[in-house]
Amino acid sequence: MKYAVVTGASSGIGEEFCRRLDQDGYQLLLVARRKDRLQQLKKQLHDAEIYVTDLSQSENCHQLFEIIKDKKIDIFVNNAGFGDCGLFCETDLNKEKQMIDLNIKALHILMKLVLKKMVVDDHGMLLNVASSAGLLPAGPYMASYYATKSYVTSLTMAVARELKEQHSHVYVGCLCPGPVHTEFNQVANVEFALKGISPQYCVDQALKKMKKRKVVIIPGKTIKTAVWFAKILPVRWVIAAVSRQQKKKIYE
Repeated sequence: MKYAVVTGASSGIGEEFCRRLDQDGYQLLLVARRKDRLQQLKKQLHDAEIYVTDLSQSENCHQLFEIIKDKKIDIFVNNAGFGDCGLFCETDLNKEKQMIDLNIKALHILMKLVLKKMVVDDHGMLLNVASSAGLLPAGPYMASYYATKSYVTSLTMAVARELKEQHSHVYVGCLCPGPVHTEFNQVANVEFALKGISPQYCVDQALKKMKKRKVVIIPGKTIKTAVWFAKILPVRWVIAAVSRQQKKKIYE
């Protein structure tokens, strides 16, 4: 039996990963804070267990690993995270601290623990869910969120190179979508300024690219083009363009 773990499984991209992996015959562990959502999703799947926890608390990450450390993990989707929008001097510090704890600290802890196990087993695939925000130099009006996702993309690309040089069979990659039609914008207090993609399309592209061992996965032609231009244009132009887009989320 193939085994997969998905964090942030109660909605959006995480929920869609659960549905797709269930269809592909994986035994699943669904991880999130909202018990009612997890229970409802479990009823719709063939072989799934739930684990209710708040991964922004570091000790809970270690407790999760204790549950799965003796399993042969085929896929681990490091998806839990959220964003926020607004002027840096006006956004809520406590919310930002929780964002850093979840988007960075929890992801880092779980990535470290799970990858060490996978390397010993010489088996497994780990996907960090980042954002196209992590491939851009900065994001005015979503400054903290962009910074957290830059951490994720940088960490993922570095570790992927290490594994390649070690000739490991373990895969690690990061999913970097643009706007996706999920509950993200409600939590982040934004409205998308660009046309979004569906969670179904996002996950479909992710799974296809994972099989091809693509390290940085960017679903959607519009975002791929934007990221490409960001690489060749002066940084100050890119940041100014991002700022204009983010302002639309606040003021329109």
